[in-house]
This record gives sequence, C-alpha cells and structure tokens, in this order.
Amino acid sequence: MNLTEKVSYLKGLMDGLEVSENTKEGKILSVIADILQDMAVTAEDMQDQMDEVVEVVDIIDEDLGEVEKDLYGFDDDECCDDDCCCDDEDDDLYEVVCPSCGDTICLNDGMLEEGSMTCPGCGELLEFDFDDDENEDE
Repeated sequence: MNLTEKVSYLKGLMDGLEVSENTKEGKILSVIADILQDMAVTAEDMQDQMDEVVEVVDIIDEDLGEVEKDLYGFDDDECCDDDCCCDDEDDDLYEVVCPSCGDTICLNDGMLEEGSMTCPGCGELLEFDFDDDENEDE
C-alpha cells in the first residue's frame, strides 16, 4: 500500500467512524488528513521525478562509458580489475592517481609514451616525465 492509498484508507476510516468536523477533534483530524494527502501526493510526484532523473543519468553514464572507451581505449569500469578487458600479457598497465581529483587512472605503455593525457575525472592535463627516474637509475 502506497502513501496515497494509506491516506485514503485513513479518510475512509474517519468517515466510517463518523468523525464529525463539527467537533474540535474532528476538525483537527480532518485538517491532518488533508495535510497527509497533500504530502503523499508531493512525495509520489518527487519519486516519479527521481525515477526519471535516475533513468536519464543511467543513459548518460552508458553514453559516457562509450565515449571513454573510444577516447582512452578501455572501459573505465572494468580496467585494472582482475577480469580486466585490456589485461593482455603483452601490455603492462600502470595506475596513476590524479593530483587534482584523486581518481585512479589506468594507463598502458602507449598512453605513457605520449607523455601526457587529460584526466577523465576532472579534465586536468597530466604530464608524465620519466627523465628523473632514468637519472636515479644511473
């Protein structure tokens, strides 16, 4: 039973018990029932709107996933997991944490060789410089 059905039941119960609006208590109960009815309708409207928003966000998320897959060459939800879609033995993957937004990004050798990329989370330009690492190794 949803909220509007429960309020309707309450109003029917009040009618069945012959609660009179001529008494002080009857007036209060009638006003409370009307307020509950308005609140129930508003809550159901908000739930319907929320359902629509969730549906649209899901569609946008799916579309964004396709764009990320096309742009970065892997599916962000699946990358760097045990069952990674791009987990080829020939292709090493590296995890980088964006200093701006804290998102973890998976990179392959080809992406590292480019020297930079845009963070998919915040749009920050991330640059990769390995000259310091090579000097430390020598």
